[in-house]
Amino acid sequence: MEAASSQSRRDIVNALEHLDTRLLWLSSWMIHNANHLRPKRDGLKVGGHQASCSSMTAIMAALYFHALRPQDKVAVKPHAGPVLHAIHYLLGNQTLDRMQKFRGLGGVQSYPSRTKDTIPVDFSTGSVGLGVAVTAFSSLVQDYLIAHGQVREEDAGRMIALMGDAELDEGNIYECLIEGYKHDLRNCWWIVDYNRQSLDATTADRMFRRFDDIFETCGWRVVTLKYGKMQQAAFAQAGGKALEEWIDSCPNAEFAALTYQGGAAWRERLMADIGQKPNARKLLDSYDDEALARLMTNLGGHCIETLVDAFDSAQDDRPTLFIAYTVKGHGLPLAGHKDNHSGMMNPAQMEQFRTGLGIREGEEWEPWGGLGDNAATELKAFIADSPIAKVKTEPLAPSVAVPAIRAPEGAEQSTQAAFGRILLDLAKSGEELADRIVTTAPDVTQTTNLGAFVNQRGLFRRQELADVFHKAKIPSAQKWAQHAAGQHIELGIAENNFFLMLASLGLAAPHFGTRLLPVGTVYDPFIARGLDALNYGCYSDSRFLLVGTPSGITLAAEGGAHQSINTPLIGMGQPNLTYFEPAYADELAMMMAYAFDHMQQPDGSSVYLRLTTRSIPQVARDDASWQADLLKGGYWLRRPSEGAEAAIAFTGVVAPEALAAWEKLVDDIPGLGLLNVTSPDLLHRGWSARRAARWTDETAAPCHAETLLSALAPGAGLVTVLDGSPAALSWLGAVRGMRVSPLGTDRFGQTGDLPDLYHAYRLDSDAIIEAAAELFLGN
Repeated sequence: MEAASSQSRRDIVNALEHLDTRLLWLSSWMIHNANHLRPKRDGLKVGGHQASCSSMTAIMAALYFHALRPQDKVAVKPHAGPVLHAIHYLLGNQTLDRMQKFRGLGGVQSYPSRTKDTIPVDFSTGSVGLGVAVTAFSSLVQDYLIAHGQVREEDAGRMIALMGDAELDEGNIYECLIEGYKHDLRNCWWIVDYNRQSLDATTADRMFRRFDDIFETCGWRVVTLKYGKMQQAAFAQAGGKALEEWIDSCPNAEFAALTYQGGAAWRERLMADIGQKPNARKLLDSYDDEALARLMTNLGGHCIETLVDAFDSAQDDRPTLFIAYTVKGHGLPLAGHKDNHSGMMNPAQMEQFRTGLGIREGEEWEPWGGLGDNAATELKAFIADSPIAKVKTEPLAPSVAVPAIRAPEGAEQSTQAAFGRILLDLAKSGEELADRIVTTAPDVTQTTNLGAFVNQRGLFRRQELADVFHKAKIPSAQKWAQHAAGQHIELGIAENNFFLMLASLGLAAPHFGTRLLPVGTVYDPFIARGLDALNYGCYSDSRFLLVGTPSGITLAAEGGAHQSINTPLIGMGQPNLTYFEPAYADELAMMMAYAFDHMQQPDGSSVYLRLTTRSIPQVARDDASWQADLLKGGYWLRRPSEGAEAAIAFTGVVAPEALAAWEKLVDDIPGLGLLNVTSPDLLHRGWSARRAARWTDETAAPCHAETLLSALAPGAGLVTVLDGSPAALSWLGAVRGMRVSPLGTDRFGQTGDLPDLYHAYRLDSDAIIEAAAELFLGN
């Protein structure tokens, strides 16, 4: 039995070594084809990172075709994207046409993409570090779903990141580590391609063992794969200890240079440094130059047997960091060269590589090129029997019904307070929607009005934690029980973590087959602190409701550091994010109902609400005619008369000033209109699509902005005003060729009260009246 088991293991290792070579060839050829063979119409380098792929092929062969289980999910480092596509080419999931179009329109993407690639991609990667950290948050989401009975414990998968060592320079990695430790992270593997070469430099030698310390402090197991089996065997021989000590003390840059120079250089250096030590010369002399070069680069990350042993040894749920020592460019003429990050083999080198593998000319794209029929048949059978071949397509999660959402009552309200009351009402309801909502915030739960929801539904924690203040009967507005049924995930004050958590929660439907409706709140100006992670979530087509509050210089006493200016432009410019900014509570209620539904639609997106703490008088509604236009981006709060010469267009919290100015001006400007722009984003998107439609086959139907403004006379004047960048509304004049006088904030704020700040930054009713006068005076 033991002999049979040993034979089986040798067969596995042998098959994986063949697959390592397959992946190295196919990824290298794909990049070569795009850069040297495919016609170039623009004359630009296509790129593709052959060296970064080659250092990962053994790791990915051992992981995908041995260690990976159907329920596991993997984020592949950006520059190893071609290897991922080569894997799916062997699995039959990737087409030759797309491989041949690598980095071309309709072809394989430069970096793995959930939304642009056609193969299964668990996590998009591209902005380095984010694809690593997101796996930790995805694991926390899995724990949330297990605790809530939506995923079975026995079905828990590992969330795995394949990362370049340069990604360890990214700050979000360490922010994520801290958050993971607080939440008792489990079922997470990070595998470091530790080739010690980045784009510009070689990794600092003093970082040796520091990564171990950092991760172990945060509760991770660290498994270092430094030596391959060939090296380990050499170390066990007479003279081997001296060789091992030399490798351990060799600076990274020198190791890379000697790797590039080859066997003769290795021999010369080693003989000079350790040749006089007992038995070392004899050991070195037992290898010719080619064999010596293979020995010195037989690092753990290139040794299939070492990798299999390491992966098999970590079968519990403890988070694990594998540091796999590799050579950048391993197996290629680029190995070790400091310029190899963007370098690639020239045609002569590629030809030599092809012939060395026995691949006939014209058969470069053959999955099993260069192999005999028997070997090819065995590899096909091995792949077909591997767990990765049994992975199912991502599930379609059932939709959650969205009930009507009532607006809170009150003559004066802020949109932030109304938001909190709406969530509280949902929390008290028996609706399924309430059970699927999960909230999160970067240490601003109370100050963004999530507290009442948390009081009602509790904080999520896998192990229950008593509220010490409550037990001691100390009065507190926060009654935050922490237990497995809780629906709020509290985060530290790191916006990058916040947005990655939202992204992970918003991918619960495709990842785990069960739908969550994430709601995240953050101080509006600090959206910019996590903007890269927000963009990452949107690019991944994650679905969440982002609430930025409070916003603008209306947050008067807090000063310029807390007063947002450009977030309306972020909302307008960010793809896969729909931005609304309500003025009144009833508008907010409709927007939230829309958001919960839109987040679930196949063609939906995430939604961003920009809210405020300023309480303003609510308007009386004569009918419901405004509601349909509200969700299109705007409606007439005061409808203009036909052919009116002017209108005031406002967004959000400045509604009282706009209304006051309208009341003062309407006698002087007969028929003056007052337009409430509830979504500059949707209005602009519709107008942009309208302009683009003439160049497509689509019918160029009038856009909503055009329909609204058609009530005004040609050449009419517009005063636009919002507590944010004036550019968010000033474009409205271009819709029908109107004159515009834009008001808004385009410089940093300062402390003060509202009357002073609104006057200083020209947001008060006097400023609106003066802007209207400018339209008619021609100044």
